[in-house]
Amino acid sequence: MRKIRLIAIVLVALGLSLPMNIASAEPDIFSPSSEPFGFKFREWTAQWWQFVLSFPGDVNPLLDDTGERCTIGQRGPVWFLMGTVVGESKRTCSIPEGTALLFPVINSVDVNVTNQTAKELRSELAPCLDAVRDLSVEVDGKPIRKVKLKNHSRVRSEVFEITLPEGNVFGFAPGSYSPAVDDGYYVMLEPLAVGKHTLHFGGSTAPSAACIFYPDGFSVDVTYSLDIVPVSLK
Repeated sequence: MRKIRLIAIVLVALGLSLPMNIASAEPDIFSPSSEPFGFKFREWTAQWWQFVLSFPGDVNPLLDDTGERCTIGQRGPVWFLMGTVVGESKRTCSIPEGTALLFPVINSVDVNVTNQTAKELRSELAPCLDAVRDLSVEVDGKPIRKVKLKNHSRVRSEVFEITLPEGNVFGFAPGSYSPAVDDGYYVMLEPLAVGKHTLHFGGSTAPSAACIFYPDGFSVDVTYSLDIVPVSLK
């Protein structure tokens, strides 16, 4: 009798623990030290900026607050999702199954327009990202641990060049500029299952006189309503 009672207690314990483990599971992400689809993270973050800055301001997905521009220019195994210039944004986006999603929780770019070196540009950016004080990412209500985001998701891009169109978001003359560098906290989600999903992410920086771009700090709060649609190649 005692043995049966012990087995019953164990089964009850297991039954209670299974839902708790499932509920606490983190979203599946690529490690920043990995090379998803043949590129290092610092290469992907450079490509993210090259993609974003290739669009004029009036159609730029970074300035889109509805998601109507989320498919423009997207292709391949990784799609680029946007943060915001500042503040809150809510977007709806339809994405083909099997697609990984790269997005910045919070990031910044610096571009040479005089005669600065990549090292000098990185020195300008560093204090701004050093001032990050809050980061959060949730997929369908399941969060990535904050300590994981803070300690492992910061990426300093490789040095890259950009080509800006007429009417670009910087207001610069159209043309090619280099060097350019990025610094930020990034996440690349593994492909989500077919169906509806909610992605929410955000972050903020503390005021810092050492940050010449936004000394008063800034915050980002983004929500994506995602529809992962099946793909048939037959």
